[in-house]
Amino acid sequence: MADRLTALDATFLELEEADETAHMHVGGAMVFDPLPGGGTPRLEDVRRHLERRLDALPRYREKLSTPHTGGLTWPSWVPDGSFDVARHVRRAALPAPGGRDELLEYCAKVWSHRLDRRRPLWEVVLLEGLADGRWALVTKTHHAMVDGISSVDAAHLLLDASPEPSDWHAPPPPDERPAQGGGLVGAAIHAAVHPLETLHRTRLVLDLLLRDEIVAAPKTSLNEPIGTERRFDVASVALEDVKRIKRELGGTVNDVVLAACAGAFRRLLLARAEDLPDAGLRTMVPVNVRPQEDRGKLGNQVSSLFVHLPVAEPDPLRRYRLVMAEAEGLKGNGQALGGQTLVGVTALAPPVLHSFAARSLFASRLFNTTITNVPGPQLPLFAFGARMREVYPLVPLAAEHAVGIAVVSYDGRLFFGLIADRDSVPELAELRIGLEQSLAELRELARTPAEKEVVT
Repeated sequence: MADRLTALDATFLELEEADETAHMHVGGAMVFDPLPGGGTPRLEDVRRHLERRLDALPRYREKLSTPHTGGLTWPSWVPDGSFDVARHVRRAALPAPGGRDELLEYCAKVWSHRLDRRRPLWEVVLLEGLADGRWALVTKTHHAMVDGISSVDAAHLLLDASPEPSDWHAPPPPDERPAQGGGLVGAAIHAAVHPLETLHRTRLVLDLLLRDEIVAAPKTSLNEPIGTERRFDVASVALEDVKRIKRELGGTVNDVVLAACAGAFRRLLLARAEDLPDAGLRTMVPVNVRPQEDRGKLGNQVSSLFVHLPVAEPDPLRRYRLVMAEAEGLKGNGQALGGQTLVGVTALAPPVLHSFAARSLFASRLFNTTITNVPGPQLPLFAFGARMREVYPLVPLAAEHAVGIAVVSYDGRLFFGLIADRDSVPELAELRIGLEQSLAELRELARTPAEKEVVT
């Protein structure tokens, strides 16, 4: 039976088809030390290395049965009979001096172009010429194939946990058990057997619509029509600093991330001489709903929370407490479950009509920006014996959404990837500076009284 896309997978194709400015690929830049003997890997070695390990990810050798949605059925993943890894893995080099600016400009350029839907929907660039002999792998994968969690899981397959590559074998394929309660029939049976849960989910969907659709997100200059070219910037912080902030101030790592982003967006909007929305900047925060038994599988299993970032609040401690209270309230009212159910309801529309429902889920009326936070491995990873030092993550931009932030943790640090429309957000550096300042303010607030008494 054909491996058909789910309605959520197809949504990311439909968003691109509806507007040429929407780029629905995820990705990242992984920066490595020089090889143990110096230099960078050969392109042929990278291709051979990836092709051997793609046995565990057969989707990477598959293409869409049709490059467009909108028929009577969703497209399926089918084997690409002419698959050639050389079409997906290529080499490039940075111009001198190969520093931070050159790397970020290169990433922005690569991520400004869509993937070719006639082929498997992924690319890797072996990037040479970084300062100090470093090199990078810059990746781009369509969101129809992976979400944030599954893309991190895939990285585990392509990298090694030690400088000495181990003998690596593809894991056995998952059991071909039918999904429990799948499809329209499964949904109908579930509703009949669990009427109270169905009523609960219905109430959550109504609450979500009343809160976040009928009451629209505030109007900002970040939600005007955008172009197809991108800017990219990065920031990072020690994960232990973030954990200390949440220990001293309460809350979670995600609360620290959202509070820092609130301060960053406050600075950006002020730099644009813009009124700060009293109700907050509404942010879509993807939530992982992937069951443990599905770890390592591709495809999308996410829902969304809609968080109001208190950008009008000038006091950093007050901002943090407002973020904590908002996040705690959203957990309590089941908004993620309501969002998941709403996605399921739109899936009932036939493919030829689904595009209209899909666009409503990513409309600027519903949210102003996106912040995604994906936990990554907290041990060093290697490729060809070279240690990976940094990871710069990418989140897609939907139409009329000029800025997004992706966050990933790796080996004791949090990395923030800031993506923006090139023309409408020339001051993206203000967002990075605001993020760094907000994190510094929170670190200062988290200092104990004894530490504050120490004379430096």
